[in-house]
Amino acid sequence: MSTFTDEVDRVLREAGWTPDRKIDAELWLTAFEAEGLHRHSIAVGFLGEFGGLAVNISGPGISRAREPFEFDPMLCLGEGDRFLEWGQELNRSIFPVGVHDGGRFFLGIDEHGEIYLVEAWVASFGRMPEAMENLILGVQPSVVDDGS
Repeated sequence: MSTFTDEVDRVLREAGWTPDRKIDAELWLTAFEAEGLHRHSIAVGFLGEFGGLAVNISGPGISRAREPFEFDPMLCLGEGDRFLEWGQELNRSIFPVGVHDGGRFFLGIDEHGEIYLVEAWVASFGRMPEAMENLILGVQPSVVDDGS
């Protein structure tokens, strides 16, 4: 169970989250194992708690605009190679968890609970639960690899 600031807790609850939320993530996990990705306990736990939530936020944030995101790994289906390649590059196991900014970017989580924005480059929102705070409050992710 994660603990969040009051504002982040409110935004998550409006999206359908509760502190004791537990859903079955097996369909998502199995779909990506077919693409060569391996489940890890952090991804299983994260998707069990947050999978299926759509957070529709906008407006100014702390260091960037607040942008909507959705924790539906199926929106990343067919992109397994992207997550595998970045995982190898960063020596991490990055599992898809959803999309950011209306599907413009993919989101993944590694075995340490770090949430990444994944594209032709990779940036980090930090580790959970701070990563969720950063996503919701509009904190600019740190570029991990610019893809060059």
